[in-house]
This record gives sequence, C-alpha cells and structure tokens, in this order.
Amino acid sequence: MKLVMKFGGTSLADAECMCRCAALVKSRAGRDRVAVVASAMDGVTEELLALAEAAASGGHGVPDAHLAALRRRHEQAAQALGEPGLLAPLLDRLERLAEGIEAVAELTPRSRDAVLSFGERLSTALLHRALAGAGVASRAFTGQEAGLVTDGRFGDAEPLVELSLYQAAETLGPAIAAGETPVVTGFIAATQHGVVTTLGRGGSDYTATLVGAALKADEIWIWSDVDGLMSADPRIVSGARRLDRISFPEAVEMAQFGAKAMHPRALEPAAERGIPVRMKNTFNPEGQGTLIVNEAAPAPGEIARSIHLLRDTGLITVTGAAMIGRVGTAARLFQTLSEHGINIRMISQSVSEAAITVAVTGAQLEAARAALEVGLLRTGAARHVLVEEDVAIIAVVGSGLRGTPGVAARLFGAVARKRVNVIAIAQGSSELSVSFAVARAAGPEIVRALHEELIGA
Repeated sequence: MKLVMKFGGTSLADAECMCRCAALVKSRAGRDRVAVVASAMDGVTEELLALAEAAASGGHGVPDAHLAALRRRHEQAAQALGEPGLLAPLLDRLERLAEGIEAVAELTPRSRDAVLSFGERLSTALLHRALAGAGVASRAFTGQEAGLVTDGRFGDAEPLVELSLYQAAETLGPAIAAGETPVVTGFIAATQHGVVTTLGRGGSDYTATLVGAALKADEIWIWSDVDGLMSADPRIVSGARRLDRISFPEAVEMAQFGAKAMHPRALEPAAERGIPVRMKNTFNPEGQGTLIVNEAAPAPGEIARSIHLLRDTGLITVTGAAMIGRVGTAARLFQTLSEHGINIRMISQSVSEAAITVAVTGAQLEAARAALEVGLLRTGAARHVLVEEDVAIIAVVGSGLRGTPGVAARLFGAVARKRVNVIAIAQGSSELSVSFAVARAAGPEIVRALHEELIGA
C-alpha cells in the first residue's frame, strides 16, 4: 500500500507531538510505502505573520520579540529531540529576512510568503529529526525541492498541476523506491523561476493531495486533533455523530460552511483520481476517522449528513425594477464585491429578477454595502441596497436530499415549529445542500431541531 500522511499544526505542536507522529509513521513504514507532509507547528504561521508586519511597520523592538518567541519554541523542540543546533541556520536566515523587511519598511506579497514559508521549513526539519530518532529512514524536501511549481500569485498561489505531478513523481518516487520516507513541507512551493510561494488556505492539505496524486497513492491520511467530520458542531448538538464515510461533493459542501473539512481545492487532485482521503485524530489513532470517497450512498432513510451554522453573517438585498430583464446586473453586483475583496457566502434571487440577496460575513457587511451603493445605485442599475444585520446561515448537507420527496416540508416544518422566520433560502441544482438565513439568536436552536428531525437525536 502506498500512503501519504499529512500532519496538521496541532499534531506537531511540540517535541512530544513530533515523536507521536514519528511513531505513527513508523507503524506504517514497515509494511507500506509512506510519504509525509508537514504543516507548521500550531500557531507559528500567525506568529510569523505578526513578525513580518511588525518588521514592516518599524516596530522598535517588536520584531525582536516575535523572533525571540519563535526561536525559543523551536529550539526547545530541537533540544528535546536531541539536536540543539538543528535549526540555527534556518532561524538565522529568518532573522536576516526580517531585518531586510525592517530596513525598507515594506512588506510585499513576495516577502510575506518568504517569511511564512519558515513555519513549514522549521517543522519539517524537526519531524525529520523525530523520524530519525524513531529509526525511520527519511529525507526532507521543501515543496520546491519536491517539484511543486505554482503561478506567481503570492499568498494564494495556484499549482501548475501537471508539471508539479510529473516533477514530484520524478523526485519523490525514487526516494520511496530506495526505502526512504520523504518528508515534504506543506503549504509552500515555488514559481518556475524558483521564487517561494504559499498555497493559501488549506495549503498543506493541498500539498498532501498533490503528493498523493503524483505517487498514485492508495490513500491520503489527514491527521489533526479531531476524530473526523461530525454531523453537527458538538458544542451545539450534544448528540452529534462522527461521519464514517462521505463523498467528495459532500465534503466540498461541508468545507464551504466552516466544518473542519479540507478546503475544496485541496480535495480536487484526490477526487479527480479517485484516491480516498481519510481524516484521522493524531491523539486517537485507533479511531477510523472519516473516509472521503467518490461515491458514498446514503443509508436507507438517511436524508442529511450534517447541519452547519454560520453565526456572524449579514444579508444585503439589491432591489429595483430596473434590474428586471436587464442583462448583466448580477454580474455587476458580483464583480463589484469581488473588486473589494468581499466573499459571498450565499446567494438568493427572486424569479422576477427584481431582487438579489447575498450573505457576507459581519466584518465585511459595511464595506459590501458601501461598494454596492457606489457601484449600482449611482449608475441606476438598482434602486435600493437593503442591509440586515445579526443573521445566521444554516446549511443542511447530504446526498440524501437529492430527489427525496418531502424534504423541504420536513426541514421548514421543523423550523416553523420553533416559530422562527426564514429570511432567505438558497439551494444549488445539485441538491446536495439547502441553505437559509434566520435571526442570529435563533441559529443554535434551529440546528438542534434540524439535527433531531433529519439525522436523529
């Protein structure tokens, strides 16, 4: 069996965690061919970003404080793993880079990526050392050394997939064939000119699926601090259940609604090649986790897999008779929000075309309103921009929704019995999810009611 094991930040939080991960790799490396992908230690990416921003602002000693914290934590881990000087060259390079940013008082996307890349560089070196201590023959690679190539969109780079897969297979394949376990930095890669880039949200998971695709892995295991995907947030629904098996499309839907799932684009390389992805808990390795596969038929009578809640959202409704039958109104609305960096969480439009409602995060609500007033009202493309604050979005996800008569009646009947008003509704043609907005205060109660109605108490 060929296996890719990716360890998240909580799994690599300190030397003890590193040794636990090394033991997990060793337990498989004796019988399987294993490749490993490592995230930065928990909280380190945030510390590096704070370092970069402090250096650019001329923080008068603030960058030194961040550097000291990073040095202390990583050197403690290296000391505990038996090689105190292991990270000195990397930490010195990071300090020189911070000094350069401070000297020019400017943080560019390129230099930000260069700083952030050190999180994975440092953790990979530590995990490589932990594997050696466990008796596992391994070789460390940066994403660039492994052959992962991206475009030049720093901060959210897109891999050149076919080239990356070819080069990664050529680089990592021989190492595995020689009995070594490659340990690859997650999250980071490089342009074709060798400039370091980062892959953005879900970047380490993306690295893992790219490596898995390149090596034609049998499975990809994503290790974190949870037992798998749940039918609801256990903090809201005490009876929430672990999901044993879901499909890739369902996993994509869940990720959109804030579940502890992989980012949708990170799933693509595995989904396109039919490689199962298993989400497991480093601190409960005997657990089966959640398996994500191409097809996961619902059990007889099963309607929904999971219920999700987005608390901090607001609604913006654009209305006006001028919108009816006018080509391009929706395009202008979405383009305006895109130009201002505003992410849309849900879309609802009336059949009359006289109104379009979008949901955005609460933090972006005012900026979205201002942008639409300038972009649409002043041009006459719409008449009113209406804002509704304190809204929660609830999403019901599951392949059992597709083609099942009476689902809407049961779903909205459960909401009506709680005497809660539905403000807006959206459903994709795939019928994999139904999303709707209610008053924020009612959100948790409705999640519990729907979980009981559609999944079980």
